[in-house]
Amino acid sequence: MVELERAKRRIRNTTELQSVVKIMKAISSVNIQEYEMSLRSLSEYNKTIELGLQIILQNNKNLLTPKKLDENGSLGAVVFGSEQGLCGKFNDIVSSYALDRMAKMQHEDRRVLAVGGRVFARLENAGQSVEAYFSFSGDFLGITEVMGKVLAKIDQWRLESNVNKIVLFYNRPINSIAGSFSPQMADLFPIDARWFAGLAEKKWHSNSMPTYSMDTEVLFSSLVREHLFFTLYRAFAESLASENSSRLASMQLAEKNIEEHLSELLAHYRKQRQDAISSELLDILTGYEALASE
Repeated sequence: MVELERAKRRIRNTTELQSVVKIMKAISSVNIQEYEMSLRSLSEYNKTIELGLQIILQNNKNLLTPKKLDENGSLGAVVFGSEQGLCGKFNDIVSSYALDRMAKMQHEDRRVLAVGGRVFARLENAGQSVEAYFSFSGDFLGITEVMGKVLAKIDQWRLESNVNKIVLFYNRPINSIAGSFSPQMADLFPIDARWFAGLAEKKWHSNSMPTYSMDTEVLFSSLVREHLFFTLYRAFAESLASENSSRLASMQLAEKNIEEHLSELLAHYRKQRQDAISSELLDILTGYEALASE
């Protein structure tokens, strides 16, 4: 009976774990849809920013002259990881990729920001000091608050720390259903001068070009800042989509293993129960034969 109770307890615990895994799968699926929807909305927002920059650059060619950067400046890097676990090698892949790419860049001084406690730990364990760490817990609406803090830190780098190049490292989803993703590097600053030149030469989509009354430099600076924010937001949203995609794949594998283990436990429980019944029947028969012989 002791073994039978032990088997029942293991089945109960495994069933509870199976319920938790199913909940995690459902949450990951919903999150993936939300982040993918935010990325589509963000793409439309970026089109508006590009249209504004196109108007300004076509009327002010002098803004295309790039400012000379200090060749001895520092490298700034923002590495996007996860705040929670259960997402496979998500953080290991992006941290290893970031460290490898930064090692190949011609910058002796590096300043690193980490978004997510798990990737922060990976970078620290690898010997890379992290200047600041930002946590994130919530839905896609909370991305704006975190990215505002990251952008403020980047402004501080540019003004006080002579950082002349800023790059982003994150995982980009390939197949959300299969849980596949790939590590990416994106240049945040300086903005590609060829992109600006392309906007200045791009033909306007109608015969009349809009006008504006704001100061040109103020408007241009504001649009550039919005473009930087868009680049940060997109990297973070893609990283979160990849994280949930990886977690969904991990939960699907865990669910399969749990189902197989539960089947084994149920088979073991049925065998133990049958053995217990057989033992009780044998005791009854043995007692009956003993009484009959008397």
